[in-house]
Amino acid sequence: MPRSDDPYEKFNRNVYAFNDYADRVAIRPVATAYRTATTQTMQRLVSDFFSNVETPISIGNELLQVRPMDALRGASRLVINTTIGIFGFLDPASALGIQADETDFGVTLARWGVPDGPYLVLPLYGSTTLRDVWRLPVDSYFFDPLYYFASAHNYALGAQYAPSAIYLVTLRASAIDAEGLVEGAFDPYAFYRDAYRQRRMYKIYHGEPPPEVIQALQGVNDIDVDKLLEEQRAYEQKSKSISGQTNSEDDD
Repeated sequence: MPRSDDPYEKFNRNVYAFNDYADRVAIRPVATAYRTATTQTMQRLVSDFFSNVETPISIGNELLQVRPMDALRGASRLVINTTIGIFGFLDPASALGIQADETDFGVTLARWGVPDGPYLVLPLYGSTTLRDVWRLPVDSYFFDPLYYFASAHNYALGAQYAPSAIYLVTLRASAIDAEGLVEGAFDPYAFYRDAYRQRRMYKIYHGEPPPEVIQALQGVNDIDVDKLLEEQRAYEQKSKSISGQTNSEDDD
């Protein structure tokens, strides 16, 4: 039986399997090639540039959330990093103690009391919820400079979308280092689902969610803990067995 917060689990798992396949055969190899062809310094510069470009998304939503001081801080970061930081390739704002505070329209809806709704996995996009999915069109259309750049130009071979594509590659490349967290998971789909829920919860509450929200997120009434432990032990035992067979074959 699906969890109450994941009523479309069967559909979601099918989309997750498709996304995982697409990632393995196309997306991850491109991200890996990018990491191989660039130095860590270059990767940091490019990452800082796109973080700066996307800052208006946070500023706009901070205003919608009636957080004028946070919006002012974001605007200060944008001005400092765009000027002194050479279009955002450098991050002098952080050195000055003006830290980034990323937010989006999904968080805005949450702060105005809109429930998150069921968990969803979208093709080629990944984890979201019925509430958070609205950040895709709203943030893009109203606040995203990359969207405006692509809409205002019409280059040969769709080159106007190149900045957006490069941005997505940098995001995927930055996630490669965290892949080890999933390798030992009995159920990678559930791992990503719960990690997404937790990350969004902390973003909505600025890192300090109330205890009752944490308890509700854990869904203790939906989970058979003993069954999960048994499945995890079976998975670990199977992994050890496969590893032992592989080592035996190598010795032979």
